[in-house]
Amino acid sequence: MASPYIVRFDFQHPTKAVCVVGTDVILDVYGCAPKGAVTFQVKRTGGVQALYRRGAVAADASTNLWPLDSEVEVLVSMDAPSADINDNKITVSYYDSEKTDTLLEKARVLFTGVVAALDVDTCRDGKGSTDKYEKASWTWGPNGCGAILLVNCDKEKRQFTKTGKELFNPADLEDMSVMTLTTKGPEAFFDTHKIVLHITLEETDKVNVYLIEESNSVAHIRHVLGEEKLQYQVSHTAHQQNVFYVEGKAFPDAGFSGLVTIGVTLLDISAKNVPDVPLCTRTAVFRMTPWIMTPNILNPLEVYVCSVADNSIFLKQFTDLVKTANCKLTICPTRINCGDRWMQDEVEFGYIEGSHKRFPVVLDSPRNRGLDNFPINKLLGPDFGYWTREPEDASDVNSLDSFGNLEVSPPVTVNGKNYPLGRIVFGGCLPAVAGRRMTKVVRDFLYAQQVQSPVELYSDWLKVGHVDEFLSFIRSPSKKGFCLLLASPTGCCHLFEEKKKEGHGNAVMFKGLEGKERTIEDILGDTKLMKLNTFVQGCIDWNRKILKKELGLEEKDIIDIPVLFERPEKEARVAALFPDLVNMIVLGKLLGIPKPFGPIINGKCCLEEKVCSLLEPLGLTCHFIDDFSSYHAKLGEVHCGSNVRREPFAFKWWNMEA
Repeated sequence: MASPYIVRFDFQHPTKAVCVVGTDVILDVYGCAPKGAVTFQVKRTGGVQALYRRGAVAADASTNLWPLDSEVEVLVSMDAPSADINDNKITVSYYDSEKTDTLLEKARVLFTGVVAALDVDTCRDGKGSTDKYEKASWTWGPNGCGAILLVNCDKEKRQFTKTGKELFNPADLEDMSVMTLTTKGPEAFFDTHKIVLHITLEETDKVNVYLIEESNSVAHIRHVLGEEKLQYQVSHTAHQQNVFYVEGKAFPDAGFSGLVTIGVTLLDISAKNVPDVPLCTRTAVFRMTPWIMTPNILNPLEVYVCSVADNSIFLKQFTDLVKTANCKLTICPTRINCGDRWMQDEVEFGYIEGSHKRFPVVLDSPRNRGLDNFPINKLLGPDFGYWTREPEDASDVNSLDSFGNLEVSPPVTVNGKNYPLGRIVFGGCLPAVAGRRMTKVVRDFLYAQQVQSPVELYSDWLKVGHVDEFLSFIRSPSKKGFCLLLASPTGCCHLFEEKKKEGHGNAVMFKGLEGKERTIEDILGDTKLMKLNTFVQGCIDWNRKILKKELGLEEKDIIDIPVLFERPEKEARVAALFPDLVNMIVLGKLLGIPKPFGPIINGKCCLEEKVCSLLEPLGLTCHFIDDFSSYHAKLGEVHCGSNVRREPFAFKWWNMEA
């Protein structure tokens, strides 16, 4: 609610005051009291209310004779605007005792009631709200209130005048929130008073406000606040509604909570050569919608992949998978991707949602390679938004800033706290150890969204350094609804040891790949390789502990997928020895998994058999895709080379508990 202003009066002349409907005015009954006054009495006309308040005591001030002291307040309010100026009156009488025998002084205050009300969608139903909802604050939860702004980051079709000047596209208004300013009162009142809409200097780049004006039955869109415009004087008549459209311009980020406040102030301009006197301010608080990632368990809508010179075999198998999943497939050609095949690394798909609308928003990574223009040129459009965060110094960007290093869990509950939109997961270095981390501006952005509280893992031990190299989330019929897949060198070694004991030590891995073939015995006998994978298992176990703690997981929620790692020549960090089975694309119940070229036993790849035995009992279907030469040899896999836009959550983010 608006803060009340204080009315002071004297006993020589009637005092004229203004009361804005829905707000309180404080009568300074103690400060204005005559010397010797012990009690006072309030009388009022029918259009005005007076409340006596002292501590826990509150009553109609006009029903009694009240003791006078410094803790007393009399609050005046009105339920309707005045028909004429000064048409409501309060009389305050002072006495020198607890009786009304001796009147010391009597003061009259003449009130004019006016309406200056902001109406916004505080109840979050897309229909607006009433005064029973608090507008000057914003609260979380299903019983919370407060208006929401979509960040207007999509791009409507451009419109031009005949002279070539670009016009404001009215379709943009659909992305904005409606705010109505209602003013009512005597016509003459507005000759000496004005109403100003305003924002703070810090918010001028966060919000724009537009007004639809009609002239000769033609509507005009006028920009009134934002972009260095801090205030707008509302033109008015005695009874008027102004409909404004409020546009969000920035996501929550470092130094910006996501909250913006728009105020409307009533000013007395009757005195000449002195500053205007503020009488009342009403405010409406909006929260910018956060950017929300979508986890693997949500249904796929559209799949993206690149066509490059050497991935035709991969692309054929991948296309067949997407058709089986009944998803739309978008293939980015070489002329657009410029030879950059790493679709997952370039962008992350998410969405934003307000109370009246939602649409997808692609977050562009700061890696800025061949695919850099793809999201702007091919994705950004009507109801498809675009956003990016890049450091001022491009040298701060490293491999961990690619979005293969950005995942999100399904919804989880951790120690009684619900995360109904899951938790973002990304990789970095060990605490207190120098190493690579995702650049600060991207991390700050992810944390500032609040609704998917991020978890930072340890991925710097990998040459590429992405979390999708050792983890993935899949659907499961379990109570949680998902399982976490973790790469497991130990699990792979156990599988190979088992096959060796069964007499298959000479089974060949990488069969048919010239210069790559190795037997199970050869791999298990490679002391250097086994020692390296003991180290890798330790790194993954470190992350396993973090994920169990931060996602509320138990061992039964985790499935170990056999993967071995090697240290490429002249490299300090590691990469997958064979196509990384965890680095898969998840399309509902269909899994597109890198074909591992594992040891062939009885005509079947033992790695493929093992993975199928782990995942197919969950109702999933495994499809193995040959990405060896086109992706694996270049330190990536199926997931790295593809991307998925998914259905949004049914859950409304503003219903989260703070």
